Amino acid sequence: MTELLATLSAITFYLVCTVLLLLRLRKHTSVAGLSKIAILIPGFLGLGAHMSALALNMISPIGIDIGFYTAASLVSAFIVLFSLISALRHPVEILGIAVMPAASLAMAADLVNSSSHLLPPGSSSGLIFHVMSSLIAYSILGLAALHAILLSIQNSLLHKHQPGGAIRLLPPLKTMENLLFDTIVTGFFCLSLSLVSGMMFLENMFAQQLAHKTVLSILAWIVFAILLLGRWQLGWRGRTAIRWTLGGFISLMLAYFGSKFVLEVLLASA
Repeated sequence: MTELLATLSAITFYLVCTVLLLLRLRKHTSVAGLSKIAILIPGFLGLGAHMSALALNMISPIGIDIGFYTAASLVSAFIVLFSLISALRHPVEILGIAVMPAASLAMAADLVNSSSHLLPPGSSSGLIFHVMSSLIAYSILGLAALHAILLSIQNSLLHKHQPGGAIRLLPPLKTMENLLFDTIVTGFFCLSLSLVSGMMFLENMFAQQLAHKTVLSILAWIVFAILLLGRWQLGWRGRTAIRWTLGGFISLMLAYFGSKFVLEVLLASA
C-alpha cells in the first residue's frame, strides 16, 4: 500500500466515522439500529490506515523522520487511538467529531508539505524512548485539553438550563471531571518520563535550540503538578480545573510544536 493510498483510505474512514457520529448525535433513523462499536469501526479502520501511512513516511534507510508535519500526524493518530479506546469504555464518542477531522487535516498537511528532522540509524534506545514518551504525553494531554473544552461547554449549558442536544450523549458532569483527571494523571506520568529520559539521554537539554522547549515543558509539568495537587488537597474542579488544564497544554504545545514550527518550517524556508 502506497503512502497516498493509505492516507486517502484513512481520511475516508475517518470522515465516514465522523458522519456516523454526527447522525448519532442528531438521533437520525439511519443509525438507530447501529451499536456504538459498529459506528466506531470505521474509526479503527482509519487508524490502521493512518499508522500504515506513517510507517511508510517515517521509516527509511537514512533514519526515522519526526519532522513537524509528520510529528503532527503521529500525534493526531495517538489522539484518535486514545479517543477510540476512551469511547469504548465511556459515552464520550462525541470527541471523535472533533478528533477525526483534525487527524484528516494533519495527514493531508503531511502529504503535501515537507519538513525533516531525522533520527539517524543506530540512535540509542534511550533517545527513541524520550521522543516517543514526549509524543505520547503530548497526545494524552491534548486529549485532556479536548475533555476540558467539552466539560466547559457541558458546564455552561447546564448552568443555562439547556441540558438537551449533545449534553444528553455525555456522562454526568462529575463523571466527566473524573475522566478529565484520570487522563491528566496518565499524561502527567508520561510527561514526567519524557523529562527524566531527556535529562538522562540528551547531551544538553538546555542547549540553544532546546532551551525554550525544555523551559516550556518544565513549566507545563509544574502547571499540571499544581493542578493535581489542588485537586487532591483543595478539591479543585469546574472552571478552575479547566483553566489550569488548558494553560498547561498551551505551554506544552508551544514547547513542542511551537519550537518545531519555527526551526523546521519558518527558519528552513527563510
